Amino acid sequence: MRQGKYPFVIGFLIAPLALYAMFVLRPIAAAVQVSMTNWSGLSPNFDFVGLENFQKLIDDDKVWLAAKHHVFLLVTLPVITIALALFFAFLLNMGGGTRGGTMTGVWGSKFYRVVFFLPQVLAVVIVGVIFGRVYAPDGSGILNRFLELFGVDAVQWMAEWGLWSILGVLVWQAVGFYVVLFAAGMSSIPAEIYEAAVMDGANRITIFFRVTIPLLMETVKVAWVYLGILAMDAFALVMVLSIDEGGPDGATTVLPVQIYKSGIRESDYGYASALGVALAVFTIIFAVLSLRGGKRDAVEH
Repeated sequence: MRQGKYPFVIGFLIAPLALYAMFVLRPIAAAVQVSMTNWSGLSPNFDFVGLENFQKLIDDDKVWLAAKHHVFLLVTLPVITIALALFFAFLLNMGGGTRGGTMTGVWGSKFYRVVFFLPQVLAVVIVGVIFGRVYAPDGSGILNRFLELFGVDAVQWMAEWGLWSILGVLVWQAVGFYVVLFAAGMSSIPAEIYEAAVMDGANRITIFFRVTIPLLMETVKVAWVYLGILAMDAFALVMVLSIDEGGPDGATTVLPVQIYKSGIRESDYGYASALGVALAVFTIIFAVLSLRGGKRDAVEH
């Protein structure tokens, strides 16, 4: 049996590794190769230009403006989403207080889980269209109609608060998934731990900060990485919601939008590939730092 172990394992891995190399590694290598050329995407002819596209990238003010917006989203999106999701998940699992020595959720918590998760089943473009009406600058916009009730003049949401408005949509769409994720994590924590905390006189705030969050820290770390990757994208929402696809005057642009404009509109696939490689490297560095920066001994229960 032992003699046939390694041929069996190798034979089992060859097919998936070959498919991974063909459909994942090869396109990545091709993108890196194109990033060092002046390929227009319209002609089979191109010249090797070395790192010229990357030098152009460093000197491009639009790229730095887009990177600045990514940093803003990287800081705000995970913090706001995780804070809201933890709060709602705690209410769904333990907001109802103690019943028979066991922590229970608020009334109707199962129904609320479905409601929170609903935005996840909507396509991003549909979400963009919905919030296009919410943020409409004239009196037909839902937010402006609401503000009119208090005598506030109509706000040009995408012109004056463009990036904050997009952040609001990203949080709205993402928070439901992480509510369900954290609620599942909380329900897996043994009830004996909460019962012991209640017997020691801990209130719900103490239980939340001193018991629940430490036991969920690994889940929170993974959520942070996924939300960071979401902040690195935001392409569809920016294209649908923003003025002039990343405007006005670049106020809401992000790197994927710059890649789209360089590659599709300006037929500069070499430079667009360089932007894509830079975005991929930026995302990988963020993921590695996030996972290693929060490294700590796992809390077992």
